Amino acid sequence: MAKRQKAPVVVAELGRPETPAETASRKANDSRMYRQRKTVNNLVFSLLVSLGLVLVIVLVVPRGTGGFEEHSVDVPALASDAEQSAGRTLAAPEVPESWLAKWAGLKEDDGITSWRINYNTVDEATSAVAYAAVVQAFTADGSPANETWVAQQLEQQEPTGTERLGGIDWVVYDHPERDADESNMRFGLQGVVAHASGEDTILVYGTDSPATLRLLATEVAESITASKEPQ
Repeated sequence: MAKRQKAPVVVAELGRPETPAETASRKANDSRMYRQRKTVNNLVFSLLVSLGLVLVIVLVVPRGTGGFEEHSVDVPALASDAEQSAGRTLAAPEVPESWLAKWAGLKEDDGITSWRINYNTVDEATSAVAYAAVVQAFTADGSPANETWVAQQLEQQEPTGTERLGGIDWVVYDHPERDADESNMRFGLQGVVAHASGEDTILVYGTDSPATLRLLATEVAESITASKEPQ
């Protein structure tokens, strides 16, 4: 018995059966829409997978309880490591436990090598966080750092006097009128230490009180002069 041919389906929108061309066009459009939906679904799925991986990484990677605010470097250890290349004893002053040494290392600038320590200090008078810097600068020929370089470090401030601390004669820069939020130098001291390799320029300055920075300068002088030269 011959198979009965199925009658064409009447399309409601047309009110008649589709022509072969319309059927082919409809199927092509359906196929295109299917591919588009599949692509969007794949993108959404990929995004969800990526977000999941990020969440896993965040949860798995260990994190300390403190950030940069609690960060402090080991100044004596870094000074000891750098002394051989510097060819001299480098300043490593004793400071209060509340101080945080944020950075310590050697820098090169316009033919001048400098050992620098940056501290976050605690102003005893106000309990506010302040700033203090120690710089020990020297040149290849053993001469002190030039005055132009020194002026740049001390923010172009004028000297206001002299005094002797820790066996060193210091030039004083006392500028209490400067805003501690806009400057790193309200009080500073500039001195010279002589040794077998030449003369080093020593700078101690910051936004802490003059009394605190004078004590720091004394500790700096003692850490340099009391230590023997590296072997």
